[in-house]
Amino acid sequence: MTEKKSLWTKIAFALAIAFFYLPIVYVIFFSFNSSRSLNNFTGFSLQWYQKMFENRTMMESIYYSTIIAVIATLVSTVIGTVAAIGLSKSRKLIKESVTQINNLSMMNPDIVTAIGLMLFYTSLHVEAGFGTLLLAHIIFCIPYVMLSVTPKLKQLDDNIAEAALDLGCTPFQALTKVIIPQIKEAIFSGALVAFTMSFDDFVISYFVTGPGVNNISTYVYSSVKRINPSVNALSTIIVLAITIILIIMNVVPMLKERKKKNEKIA
Repeated sequence: MTEKKSLWTKIAFALAIAFFYLPIVYVIFFSFNSSRSLNNFTGFSLQWYQKMFENRTMMESIYYSTIIAVIATLVSTVIGTVAAIGLSKSRKLIKESVTQINNLSMMNPDIVTAIGLMLFYTSLHVEAGFGTLLLAHIIFCIPYVMLSVTPKLKQLDDNIAEAALDLGCTPFQALTKVIIPQIKEAIFSGALVAFTMSFDDFVISYFVTGPGVNNISTYVYSSVKRINPSVNALSTIIVLAITIILIIMNVVPMLKERKKKNEKIA
């Protein structure tokens, strides 16, 4: 009986992996197709990668996605980290209230947030464009940073900051030289989540962007109505970049840990 359960578990796991990764493999495979067909592979070619780089609109979408994701990540990481540190020193009622609001914003459907931001901009008569898109990304990225940093702050000794102040540190020095080094892994994790959420966002971006300002997701959405194999090439490059980043993120800490162990042994 146990062996049958184990077999079914393996089969279910294999099906889940196939469900998630076969479409990615399919896209990568047909990005090298010599024809526009998405069903019949007629031969190997790099022409869609060449056309992708020649497509000005597509290159602009990559630029907007990258620059918005980078700026939104930097700003939301700073604000989210400072807010989390401030909340850790606040009264219980304030801490719990803000935490609930923070969690609500993440549990809220994207479509509700998108419509709310759109109506907010409209009520202020703000013209939709790069600024509104960037501000929206910063707003929905901050809660994810706070969620990553807060648990790490709870693990810190409450007396660390006070000890630093007693030893002559200014509040800013206590923040930058004592608290932040203790939570840098959580800050980095929050920044990575913020970058991923910003770079990948479609629903909110679709509602708050303006004419001539498209990120990758909104550009791809506008291109699915017609066959455009260059989108496959773009998707392949994104998958490759993400894979390289994930490998580096996992390999570098392992190498550092191994180096520390070797130094201890030596």
